[in-house]
Amino acid sequence: MNKGTAKNPLSKDGSQYHIGCRQGDLAPYVLMPGDPGRIEKISQDWKKKKQIAFQREYKSLTGFFKKVKISCLSSGIGAPSLAIAVEEAARLKVKTFIRVGSTGALQKGVNPGDLIINTAGVRLEGTSEKYVAKEYPATANYEVVLALIEACEKLKYKYHLGITASTDSFYVGEGRKGYQGYAPSNFENVLPDLKKAQVLNLEMESSALFVLGNIYGLRTGAICAVFDNFTTNQWKVKGEEKVGRAASEAVVILNKWDKIKKRKNKKYIYPSLIN
Repeated sequence: MNKGTAKNPLSKDGSQYHIGCRQGDLAPYVLMPGDPGRIEKISQDWKKKKQIAFQREYKSLTGFFKKVKISCLSSGIGAPSLAIAVEEAARLKVKTFIRVGSTGALQKGVNPGDLIINTAGVRLEGTSEKYVAKEYPATANYEVVLALIEACEKLKYKYHLGITASTDSFYVGEGRKGYQGYAPSNFENVLPDLKKAQVLNLEMESSALFVLGNIYGLRTGAICAVFDNFTTNQWKVKGEEKVGRAASEAVVILNKWDKIKKRKNKKYIYPSLIN
């Protein structure tokens, strides 16, 4: 029997309406690629994998990486569909979300195949504005940022740390001319202004994820593989396997820190607590 209502939509089997998952399907730690096709690449080293659901853009899988239960849930392209996935997964007691995606770099010295860990986001997308005023900061959780750094150091991956800008538009919003060369009047200033402000990269989801995380008390972070650089005009699809492995390793690190916090009755991780 469908127990859903207009204010709380559910499927007939009681699963979340969009992502198709129920209580117990997802681990407390969820990796979120945009593309459902990336889930197999991200989870290639996981054990005891089981696909949970695949509805619309939302594909989910749960397994184990180094004996830690972990899930992957694709979010689709852009902040609106990501927000739906976070809303519904949070209702299933997911506490940690790590975006695992691709991005375009804005600064020199960042090349295709490098990884970018974001600490915060410029809110050029419109979804998070439906939740809170634009002045509200979009910041990643520091524990997730530290775990991603630790994972990249352990795996010896080249990475960069900094602020992203998240936009709703892949073409005009990311400085690419639209169909038939269309460009609005402020088009020429968007990327140069972000670059001058030391914004590191440009993508479509992270700032909304960070805002929702802070509003709902969830841990969020983002790590992306660089596919292109807007300053040097490089383009190469590279680094998908690395970014998935780094995020999986970060979950193992977070799980270890969470056990330390619980054992020592502490709310936050800090250096001397680990050592």
